[in-house]
Amino acid sequence: MRPAPAELDRTLAALADPFCRRTVELLARQPRPAGELARELDLPAPAMSRRLKTLREGGLVEESHPEFDARVRIYALRAGAMSELKRWLEEAERLWGEQLVAFKAHVERRR
Repeated sequence: MRPAPAELDRTLAALADPFCRRTVELLARQPRPAGELARELDLPAPAMSRRLKTLREGGLVEESHPEFDARVRIYALRAGAMSELKRWLEEAERLWGEQLVAFKAHVERRR
């Protein structure tokens, strides 16, 4: 299996945090302002800001500003953000499947 690229490493690091995973789940339903995410997760604004920065750096979310108020930040999942992760997981699953088949064959030969 090839080594994980830096983008995948950042994505996995972001998803290691339970609050970041919950944020992704909330954003999967609809884009939301940072304040709404913080209230939903019962996090203080600075803690939510750190999570959102981690998710942005992990390539999972993007932010925009509504035309009526540039101070408000709306967060949404980035299209295709999990593509590399899905490819990596599919490859890992294939390799594990092959290893398990080989192990089973080995055990059955030793009987």
